[in-house]
Amino acid sequence: MHIQSKIQRWGNGLAIRISGVMREIPHFEEGMLIEIEVTEEGLLIKKKQADAKIFSEADLLRGMTPYTAHAEELVSLSKREMGL
Repeated sequence: MHIQSKIQRWGNGLAIRISGVMREIPHFEEGMLIEIEVTEEGLLIKKKQADAKIFSEADLLRGMTPYTAHAEELVSLSKREMGL
């Protein structure tokens, strides 16, 4: 879909009003974080994707027991595999 709009003055800057289908189709909402890619040709505006949570080793192991870790399924290494 192509929409024609007009850049207007807003205080000391410029603005594009995002209304109608420009707001409805991508489901933009007030206060939503966006990412803007700037090129010589123009702007590409996208909803900001949620940052992936980074887990620490402690986070990943919290609550783990031999039962939940399936310790009974661990294989014993042979002396040869251990380099002995």
